Amino acid sequence: MSLTRDTILSGDLARMIREAGEGHRIMSDEDRERSLQAALAAHTLGEDIWVFGYGSLIWNPAFHYEERSTAVLDGFHRAFCLWTPIGRGSPETPGLTLGLKPGGRCRGVAFRVAADAVMTELDVVWRREMVTGAYRPTWVPLQMIDDGLQRQALTFVMDPENERYAGELTSDATAAAIAHATGRLGTCREYLFNTVAHLEELGLPDEHLRDLVARVNRIIGT
Repeated sequence: MSLTRDTILSGDLARMIREAGEGHRIMSDEDRERSLQAALAAHTLGEDIWVFGYGSLIWNPAFHYEERSTAVLDGFHRAFCLWTPIGRGSPETPGLTLGLKPGGRCRGVAFRVAADAVMTELDVVWRREMVTGAYRPTWVPLQMIDDGLQRQALTFVMDPENERYAGELTSDATAAAIAHATGRLGTCREYLFNTVAHLEELGLPDEHLRDLVARVNRIIGT
């Protein structure tokens, strides 16, 4: 299955996770709406919203936006810290996906969603990012690289209380999980490679992810 706007809005993504079993929690429509409304409580009605992407949102946002800008987030760093036993892995060989963790700095992409499309487009974002409730939607200050301005943006921080939180993994353990995992959305290494390639294209190299690519390539023999 491909992760697209259609598969998100049709419920195919949630259905894929639900049908896989393994006791995965799927947020109900009511809980998801409450989560979205809670995040929007800090937003001024009638204004645009910025959404910060640090992983697959960079190269596959699936929501409509008016503008995008490279940006820097201080106080958080990206890490492969969320086990995925379905999308990019299996129950037998779970993969890992990215989340934000406290400390450090993260460079990524900010997307501006038009005011009149906030509810429609954030519904897509929530159906994608909050399908299992593994993240905490968080308002963060971004320093835009393109124009130097500071803006508030919504992003998704790893919830350390979530049952799929991977904790602190060594680089070798992370690379081994990424190298071997395959799920309904593809291989875990494709997720890593795509993220690194698009960061490089944007002039935002991530040395830790580069190191993981090298480790994964050694494991798979390329």
